[in-house]
Amino acid sequence: MSQAAYTIHGVNGPVVTVTGGRGLAMMDMVNVGEEELIGEVVRVEGGLTTVQVYEDTAGLMPGQQVLPQGAPMSIELGPGLLRNIFDGIARPLDVIQDKSGPFISRGLNIPSLDREKTWQVTLSVKVGDEVGPGTEYARCPETAIITHRCLLPAGLSGQVTWTAQSGEYTVEEPLVEVQDRHGAVHRLKLAQRWPIRTPRPMAQRLPIDRPLITGQRIIDTLFPIGKGGAAAIPGPFGAGKTMTQHQLAKWSDADIIVYLGCGERGNEMTQALEEFSQLLDPKSHQPLMERTILIANTSNMPVAAREASVYTGMTMAEYYRDMGYHVALMADSTSRWAEALREISGRLEEMPAEEGFPAYLASRLAEFYERAGYVRTLGGDEGSVTVIGAVSPQGGDFSEPVTQNTKRYVRTFWGLDRSLAYARHFPSINWLTSYSEYADDLKPWYEAHVGKNFVPCRQRISNLLQEEAKLMEIVKLIGADVLPEDQKLVIEIARLIRVGFLQQNAYHAIDTYVPMDKQLKMMELLLRLYDGARELVARAIPLSQLKATGIFDELTKMKYEVPNEDQSKFDDYRQRIDQALAKVNQANS
Repeated sequence: MSQAAYTIHGVNGPVVTVTGGRGLAMMDMVNVGEEELIGEVVRVEGGLTTVQVYEDTAGLMPGQQVLPQGAPMSIELGPGLLRNIFDGIARPLDVIQDKSGPFISRGLNIPSLDREKTWQVTLSVKVGDEVGPGTEYARCPETAIITHRCLLPAGLSGQVTWTAQSGEYTVEEPLVEVQDRHGAVHRLKLAQRWPIRTPRPMAQRLPIDRPLITGQRIIDTLFPIGKGGAAAIPGPFGAGKTMTQHQLAKWSDADIIVYLGCGERGNEMTQALEEFSQLLDPKSHQPLMERTILIANTSNMPVAAREASVYTGMTMAEYYRDMGYHVALMADSTSRWAEALREISGRLEEMPAEEGFPAYLASRLAEFYERAGYVRTLGGDEGSVTVIGAVSPQGGDFSEPVTQNTKRYVRTFWGLDRSLAYARHFPSINWLTSYSEYADDLKPWYEAHVGKNFVPCRQRISNLLQEEAKLMEIVKLIGADVLPEDQKLVIEIARLIRVGFLQQNAYHAIDTYVPMDKQLKMMELLLRLYDGARELVARAIPLSQLKATGIFDELTKMKYEVPNEDQSKFDDYRQRIDQALAKVNQANS
């Protein structure tokens, strides 16, 4: 059957019905109309095929042709993804701007990778080598800090029959030819294609036994996320989801960041692009964009492309994971992605479930989050994809479907609190509603790399915060003055923990990022003060005498005054605590 045999039957927003035969298959890509808009088959039923179009469908009419591409929705992978910003279906926005100005014109089918740019390629194989899935056949410096490794795809093995010389090549020039056991010759280039809805294969999924270090005290200490794990950041409008994700993207110890703006406002992606271009990576002292991919499918872009954008970002993350890199994927926000699912489902006239979301919302969320993991790649390296997804429940209602279904598939939950955000307490993660199921799994790592005292200190800090929450219920009823001194001490030390430890200033040069050893020393000092004060209170010495020494206020400022590079000042704070305790003791002896 000729390509033009498929024609438009009807148009309903981003959904188009197609007639003309049964040759189209689920998830096949098609070009719709005279402008060849990009679309994807989402239903095949009887003589009608339903296509979701990733661009504005205004002007499409029955009778216009639909051309099949014969393959599922795929993106091009290769050097040039880093330092770039793409839309939801991996079209480079800087190239689109050059061609059509500040607005995306319809029908722009622009390849993800620059066809003219050359890369300094070093061949890793020679003629006669036996190669298999995951074997590196070439490499090139993609940025100043990331080396791009080209690997044999899954399912291909055989003998190298020809190689090019090391030198400069574009992404389309052949580098290696491999003859498989059936005699077929496969030509390999710098670039390859992969269907975005199909997880990239791995050799083995490994246990998550090390944390993703973020430099944010409340996360690293109380609610850690394992490297290769999944976390959710739910919170109402203005609670600081985007700010928290920006901090994680800037400071987490991942090798590569994929930042996905899914349905959020365009100014937030602009801010990320500007900041990441100027901010220096703390490890390499190169611009953060040297190891970052931005995907922008903002709220004014086509809704169908928003639905595809999370898979685009995940496929890019898995691609670099297969090279042996540790990748952190920030999705902001999965609620907007779920709303795209809901709109498309409504256009398809599917039976809605709770709050109008499709019945398959939970399975789609599972498909996304289960692609996170710490793995052994086909080439024998270790790599990971850590997923951190923001959720934007309306009115901050965590009982809505997206938040509840997300909790089923993540093991870390950072619940943001509006009252903390309005009080300028950032990160506004509520320590009473948040949790991490990775804490026990990561205990051996903390003991080996941070200190034997880290886990006990974390547990004591958490217990004090929980105890304060119970006491505050009493305070609301009868006031704080009638509490015994030991309970007043708990409230006072918990306030010091909240203000002096959990609260963190993203714009302060010292406080924006805190290494693990400094976090431990801060906890030890806070607990040293608590233990000393508890001894005083046990001797019937009023807590007010210790507060009058000013030691509580001094420890509040500790986080701003101790440089990450030189933490010798902690000895001074330790002496100040001991002096304050000794002063009160002497006054009551």
